Amino acid sequence: MHITLRSETAQVAFGEALGQALQGRGRIYLEGELGAGKTTLVRGVLRAYGHHGAVKSPTYTLVEPYVLEQAGRELRINHFDLYRLGDPEELEFMGARDLLDEQQLCLIEWPSRGTGWLPEPDIHIQLTVCDEGREARLQGMNDDGRAALERLADNKTRTET
Repeated sequence: MHITLRSETAQVAFGEALGQALQGRGRIYLEGELGAGKTTLVRGVLRAYGHHGAVKSPTYTLVEPYVLEQAGRELRINHFDLYRLGDPEELEFMGARDLLDEQQLCLIEWPSRGTGWLPEPDIHIQLTVCDEGREARLQGMNDDGRAALERLADNKTRTET
């Protein structure tokens, strides 16, 4: 799936639609240069689950956990930013394995820094800056990821008609 996002508002709205399609679980890899909009997209995903507070990139803490309530159940979303990760083994020392549980939603910026340690993603997103704003390329990496992207495409089609 490929989409052009012409403004920050469009990025947040797309993130919110993606969040709805994810249904509160999955591992999402977010790649792109500094300033490509990875954290902005995460802000939209979090809005889908009712978080309207500030969303900052956890560059120095490596992970920012969010505990939200969705349909009467506790929903855990973990926003990782591995930009400053020196060695993938650091993830083990910080107890990240528990945070990467497949029943949680994990949004991982700079996943290449965790190569060899991180589990495979359900969806891989590549964000690039372009003349029109941002381009997002999404790829479902397994059945769960492909199903989420189908829900996203179906929702997009319904809202455009």
